[in-house]
Amino acid sequence: MSFQLGSSLLDACVLAVLAREDAYGYSLTQQVREIMDISESTLYPVLRRLQKKEYLTTYDQPYQGRNRRYYRITESGMEKHKELTQEWVEYKQKIDSVLLGGKNDE
Repeated sequence: MSFQLGSSLLDACVLAVLAREDAYGYSLTQQVREIMDISESTLYPVLRRLQKKEYLTTYDQPYQGRNRRYYRITESGMEKHKELTQEWVEYKQKIDSVLLGGKNDE
């Protein structure tokens, strides 16, 4: 996709993935990559920011002799996810209206 995607949309995508299940960094990157082009080096600052806002928590689990850091959405993260999802629906309807000339049937 050639459209620039803002940090709010990236936050929404990360929170949406984590709303379904906990994930470790690489797995999370792969899931978000299905939606948009993103690298791990881009994702980790996003995760730290969401964690600082208390939308995410972390825990470690051993995996093949090493610890793997998992991310889990918090209750306030779920609320933010719902808020961003609603904002996306409204934004998408407006964009569809402009791009499709009022034809937003899908």
